[in-house]
Amino acid sequence: MSLILASTSPTRRRMLADAGVPHEAMSPQVDEESAKAALGHLTARDLADALAELKATKLSTRHPQALVLGCDSTVETADGRQLDKAPDRASLRDQLAGLRGTTHKLWSAAVLCRGGRPVWRQVDGARLAMRDFSDAFLDAYLDAEWPAVGGCVGGYRLEGRGAQLFARIDGSHFTILGLPLLPLLEQLRALKEMPA
Repeated sequence: MSLILASTSPTRRRMLADAGVPHEAMSPQVDEESAKAALGHLTARDLADALAELKATKLSTRHPQALVLGCDSTVETADGRQLDKAPDRASLRDQLAGLRGTTHKLWSAAVLCRGGRPVWRQVDGARLAMRDFSDAFLDAYLDAEWPAVGGCVGGYRLEGRGAQLFARIDGSHFTILGLPLLPLLEQLRALKEMPA
């Protein structure tokens, strides 16, 4: 199999490696901020899907024989706002304080492209209820996790101390980590890219 992950995300790379999916990771070289500005009219779900397709398509045109996987995740608050990755620790503190005691939705999208065209896509959502943690807990969390969580949409890594932020989670653990892995594995088997 010749799978290219259009991402340098260590978490996505680790998920694929741990699941036994041989792949090569490459940056899709997409200006996400410009793309988000152009796609700003989309819902959080559709934005994740569009960005995943953009990343996969861009890399797929440069490697037309390979199967290219593009991924993206977005966070949508209870009142419908979309959150971006926080640019600095103070912004992340404000963002997490705003999510405290509320439930938000995280969308993760995956798109497979070959020859510059999408051949499969999956968008999966999870609902995450943040507990009403104290300011002292929030500061200790940021002391331990910043800057590692700076590149995470939502500002948490569920596979680490970010789990302590939550009271309840409904949805796939893999989706929250940034990749709807089980549907992807099923599709790779359907495409005969992996043994069934």
